[in-house]
Amino acid sequence: MERKDKVRGIILTHGHEDHIGGLPYMLERIRAPIYGAKLTLALAKEKLREFNITGYQLNEVRPGEGISLGRFKVEFIRVYHSIPDTLALAIHTPAGKIVHSGDFKLDQTPVNGDVTDLHRFAELGERGVLLLLSDSTNSERPGYSPPERSIFPVLDAIFQSARGRIFASTFASSIYRIRQFIELAVKHGRYIAIAGRSMSQNIRIAGDLGYLWLPENLLIDLKGVKNLPPEEVMVMTTGSQGEPLSALSLMAMDNHRIHIEEGDTVIISARIIPGHEKAVGRVINHLYRRGADVYYERIADIHVSGHACQEELKLMLNLVRPQYFLPIHGEYRQLIHHAKLAESVGMPRSN
Repeated sequence: MERKDKVRGIILTHGHEDHIGGLPYMLERIRAPIYGAKLTLALAKEKLREFNITGYQLNEVRPGEGISLGRFKVEFIRVYHSIPDTLALAIHTPAGKIVHSGDFKLDQTPVNGDVTDLHRFAELGERGVLLLLSDSTNSERPGYSPPERSIFPVLDAIFQSARGRIFASTFASSIYRIRQFIELAVKHGRYIAIAGRSMSQNIRIAGDLGYLWLPENLLIDLKGVKNLPPEEVMVMTTGSQGEPLSALSLMAMDNHRIHIEEGDTVIISARIIPGHEKAVGRVINHLYRRGADVYYERIADIHVSGHACQEELKLMLNLVRPQYFLPIHGEYRQLIHHAKLAESVGMPRSN
């Protein structure tokens, strides 16, 4: 790998799989200090343990702090995303300031109370920013990304009407969504079981660090599910993307220790990643064949994105007011749409 001797540090903006999953492979070629917030490092540490990688250096950082890497100073800024401890970066270089948005949205009623630090972005814009790199995931979507809490009433109504067991499936790293499901289980007097290795692992880590509260008196193992009345059980499970070996897929195919039965309710609270449509559709069809009531994004408002939509992206551009703009984190069409948004708020096409 070219210039690997010049790498001074590896910075993790948050703990989602698409941002830490490549770390074991990178460390095979590059050994440099790793920086991230508390939860991010805990998830990364578990990932490295799975690959039997040792000898790395983890350095915890917090919003408002900065580190020096060679001639660069990196400042960490709090942003809201669907997982705690997400960071944006302000990189102070001899040539000028570079702002990296990280994955973000502008949720004004966040589950954890930590809103995106718009004040700091505005301060940086006042002082002059050379380059902005910004999340393009939802650049095709008009308006604003709905707040995470907006789905709670819909989920609450589903819990209220559910006749039997509830199976709740989402990304294992969507800590705020998991937190809402736990709150609902407590509210409706349901015991909580966890299915899927990654779901169990992430809930344990988030709980140990204080990002999730899981009442011990309501936590049961999977063996205990069959011993309780169906209306008193919720199972948190992996498999929102139809992965063939995930817990939900195995349940749908009747290849799991827990069998989906008539009267059960399944909630798939996640956006279908492009390319997974057939797999998710297959799982949903099998769930219906087993007599379950199934709720998913296409028919119920049970998911909101953790990424900023067009008006939020334009606000970020107007706050930072960079000299140059580079859309990142998206498919090519999304990068193009983000570039057009930048032009619409006055960014010259040549920049």
